[in-house]
Amino acid sequence: MAEMTYSQALRDVVIKEMKRDPKLFMMGEDIATLGGAYGVTKGLVDIFGPERIRNAPISEAATIGIGLGAACCGIPAIVELQYWDFGLVAADQIINQVAKTRFVFGAQAKVPLVIRGQQGIGRGNGATHSQSLETIFVHFPGLKVVVPSTANEAVGLFRSAIRDPNPVCFFEHKLLYAKKDEINEDPDFMIPFGQARIAREGTDCTIVGSMLYLFRSLEAADLLAQEGINVEVIDPRTLNPFDYDTVIESVKKTGRLLVVHEAHRKAGWGAEVAAEVTERAFKYLDAPVARLGAVDCPIPFNPMLEKAATPQVSQIVDAVKALLYK
Repeated sequence: MAEMTYSQALRDVVIKEMKRDPKLFMMGEDIATLGGAYGVTKGLVDIFGPERIRNAPISEAATIGIGLGAACCGIPAIVELQYWDFGLVAADQIINQVAKTRFVFGAQAKVPLVIRGQQGIGRGNGATHSQSLETIFVHFPGLKVVVPSTANEAVGLFRSAIRDPNPVCFFEHKLLYAKKDEINEDPDFMIPFGQARIAREGTDCTIVGSMLYLFRSLEAADLLAQEGINVEVIDPRTLNPFDYDTVIESVKKTGRLLVVHEAHRKAGWGAEVAAEVTERAFKYLDAPVARLGAVDCPIPFNPMLEKAATPQVSQIVDAVKALLYK
């Protein structure tokens, strides 16, 4: 085991997987010359050359289209988006082409394509560079949606994504890039999709939180423990497929569920989880499923307003107490 930051862990996987598969290549804006917007690909062009670490023009639709074409021809590709906000520029390619290619060809075509990039709050990047858009891509069949929280999970999930014959949307959080973790260095270490992780065991209430909000949920759980409230925290790891079995087993034990995410609360993925758990485990619930998410406004540029627009630890604490009627 070695300690790495989240971004170093992602870079290490790329190096090992590109050495393993000489056909694998990457494309993205400034990924060769600058190492990408947040340095994840820094120095890779010196190792693999410009044919395999390719700078792309400012055209996300073209870049993802090229990645799709390569993948369909048996050349696995990783496409980096500087910000997942720019995935909307390529929405037709991702939603109507990438997601549906295997289906329209009767599963005869394989699409080993990973679309990865960062998103989220914390740097005052404003309304068009701070969104959490994973919910949008969960809606469309054919796309696997991955949301790693820790560096080690990023390793296992990223390797699984690269080796998957289906297209994967891989969401990273800009505030997690510098966060360190012990890394499994096995070159074949993979985390299967659709298997959530219980990050903290508890008996009084279940919290499901992804990415940055896994850590905020754990912080809230620590504060609640000081008041004698024992919270179970689950990291879903992937949103499509979603591990409902683990969540429902937890709810059977705790009787209460809070879903927390950075995406907007209205029509966020937490609403889908709340509905599904209510339908499948209603008799085990002692209170309605609760949700926290960003408020119904664009993410502000001002740091204090950005904070006001997104769930804070204190709100998670209050939401759990409300579920417990405290």
